Amino acid sequence: MEAPVKPWILGLTGGIGSGKSAAAQHFIDLGVHTVDADHAARWVVEPGRPALAQIVEHFGDGVLQADGQLDRAALRARIFQSPEERRWLEALLHPLIGQEIISNLARAESPYAILVSPLLVESGQHQLTQRVLVVDAPEQLQLQRTMQRDQAPEEQVQAILKAQASREERLRHADDVLLNDRDLKWLQTEVERLHHFYLTLRGGQS
Repeated sequence: MEAPVKPWILGLTGGIGSGKSAAAQHFIDLGVHTVDADHAARWVVEPGRPALAQIVEHFGDGVLQADGQLDRAALRARIFQSPEERRWLEALLHPLIGQEIISNLARAESPYAILVSPLLVESGQHQLTQRVLVVDAPEQLQLQRTMQRDQAPEEQVQAILKAQASREERLRHADDVLLNDRDLKWLQTEVERLHHFYLTLRGGQS
């Protein structure tokens, strides 16, 4: 018997409002093991996990809610004003999030697995992957979708767009680009097309 082929890892990313989550959901519906970096990031700071104790030791009890959960808004406010504090937090969390992602991907039983991360390129998480799919959308469309979805003012969405990797930077790392400028049905058809293609790949490269 041949040893089972270890699943290769596809990195899936896209800017805010690009439709990355809808694409990821359709891959999940097709049976692909998917790990969300945002979920891993939330999980490593759950109460009882070592990272939360270190954060409280460093920043004080002001970053905790009454129930012992991390108060994200308070922590964000603290690191927003101080690049040093932000770097301290990233140095603590990035390796832990990386370990969480790796151990979760290792449980995959599908021919390939997906790491969904909005910061795939910026965080260096693309190094965990053998191939990168970028869900792309024109910036004007990203703005409209996000303002509708989050009921957020344009300035706020513009600020988030600026903080994320530039579209050019993301596309430079892309092996595949899914231009999501139509409706959900079309997006799902494109995901299915890519899925069939990915099933033919060994190790993520043709």
